[in-house]
Amino acid sequence: MKALLCKAHGLPDTLVLEDHDLGPVKPGHVLVNMKAAGVNFPDVLIIQNKYQFKPELPFSPGSELAGIVAAVGEGVTQFKPGDKVVGSSGHGAFAEQVMVPAQNLYPLPEGMDFDTAAAFTLTYGTSHHALKDRGELKAGETLLVLGAAGGVGLAAIEIGKVLGARVIAAASSAEKLAVCKEHGADELINYSTEDMRERLKVLTGGKGPDVIYDPVGGPYAEPAFRSIAWRGRYLVIGFAAGDIPKLPFNLMLLKGASVVGVFWGDFRRREPKPDAEGIAEMIRWIQEGKMRPHISARYPLAEGRQALNDMMNRKVMGKVIITN
Repeated sequence: MKALLCKAHGLPDTLVLEDHDLGPVKPGHVLVNMKAAGVNFPDVLIIQNKYQFKPELPFSPGSELAGIVAAVGEGVTQFKPGDKVVGSSGHGAFAEQVMVPAQNLYPLPEGMDFDTAAAFTLTYGTSHHALKDRGELKAGETLLVLGAAGGVGLAAIEIGKVLGARVIAAASSAEKLAVCKEHGADELINYSTEDMRERLKVLTGGKGPDVIYDPVGGPYAEPAFRSIAWRGRYLVIGFAAGDIPKLPFNLMLLKGASVVGVFWGDFRRREPKPDAEGIAEMIRWIQEGKMRPHISARYPLAEGRQALNDMMNRKVMGKVIITN
């Protein structure tokens, strides 16, 4: 089968489309014919050897997918060949076939197509865990989302609205903010043209946001934290800007505020039951029309390098997917 392979660490253009043998299906695993795979920022990091998980070379990037079961390994009873599934793989999804641990897969929800399912698992799983579990976001609170037009950002906007929060979306262009508005943002901040701290003072009456969702890091972290409300919760999602912020600890003291780490991948491994409950809850929300993953572009597997380049260069709004 064909796979987009990382044979030496580097940028997306170094990936090659080649035949790749996965070998026999491992016990407890499921072989899936990939129909659609979501592209995420960790995919850009993992091929450069900059991610916390470092698979052996050669490997295929891609951590979430939807497809059809081709075969099951020993001990797998919940799936059979022909079943439609969605789930996460850690890596390997940018290929015609993917071998996935059975516990990382779910039946494809009724009425959901492959493309939507592939744009759902990682971004919405991360944002649900962040806002509901780690941030304990409550109805009536104010949520600030940085990098709001990206995949996890739009998911955070939608989940925040379902939970009853007032959502302020911050992004770098009017085009990106328009997408945020379409997905439910109440207020908008263009941090490339506006002073974010001053704008937050106006929008919150000087109180500040109760919860800040930050997948960006870099230069916006400290001004955002300086604006946080008393007892606020600052959610550390990732560092798409490249730089890891260094916040002065006195800021947490003065605001009685918390900096909270969010690592959905390890959460789902360590606490599979609440993770599965969260996924099921969000599937219901999507089926009820309360949320809709935003897919801005689709690429065939042979053009997967371009999808990763777009992600690396921060050209993506919502999700892009690779199809087969």
